[in-house]
Amino acid sequence: MSTDNKEHITVVSEAETEKEAAPEKKKFFTANRIEIIVAIFLGITALLTAWATWIGSLHGGNQATNYTKSNNLAAEGNSEYNAEMQLYLSDMMAWNTAIDYQIDAEVARMKGEEAEAQVYENKMEAYINQNCSKIMAEAITKMDKNMTSPFEVEGTVEKYFETSNKINADSQALLEEGKQDNAHGDAYNLVNVIFSVVLFLLGIVGIFKNLPNRAVVLCIAIAGLVIATIYMFTIPLPTGFNFLGYFGMG
Repeated sequence: MSTDNKEHITVVSEAETEKEAAPEKKKFFTANRIEIIVAIFLGITALLTAWATWIGSLHGGNQATNYTKSNNLAAEGNSEYNAEMQLYLSDMMAWNTAIDYQIDAEVARMKGEEAEAQVYENKMEAYINQNCSKIMAEAITKMDKNMTSPFEVEGTVEKYFETSNKINADSQALLEEGKQDNAHGDAYNLVNVIFSVVLFLLGIVGIFKNLPNRAVVLCIAIAGLVIATIYMFTIPLPTGFNFLGYFGMG
């Protein structure tokens, strides 16, 4: 055998020896690891889906409750408004009658009939005391010389409708809370949709034979899970929610 051939064989042998001696690079995504990771994230996603479903249903319950309370208060507010409007109109008519007495008193005084004028003034005062509400009686005491009606006193008209305005404001506030609960419930439904997609992706990971394809699908599923979870924690919990309260500890 020639010297060149011997040297060639020696070089090839050394190269093969070095190749066998060099440790193989360990892959992170192996078949066993992917199966374990899929199982773990399947469990996590299932738990998060159950949580999102529960919280979403609580928002739905709060929405229905707030809408019902809002409607009840709106009906009560309308009823109270009708009663207040009747009182307001009654005071207006009473004031018109009182003004008639006052005019009669002034006419009598212009004729020099002071006694008759005093009678009309006494009738006016008695009529006001008997037929006017406390709101109007208080406004009359605050009238100045430039005013022709107690309803010109600042804030008098608003006082007639204070109760109904407060009830209607409470009704509107509950309605807004119901709208927020509805929006939050819809947001949790969206989270559930994303979790469902994640569960689907995790479920089909094993279908792919090539490890790179499995790894890609797994990474997409994990990314979707992380994004949905972060978004879920930005959604407010239902008003008055207390997890420990369900166990008698809250």
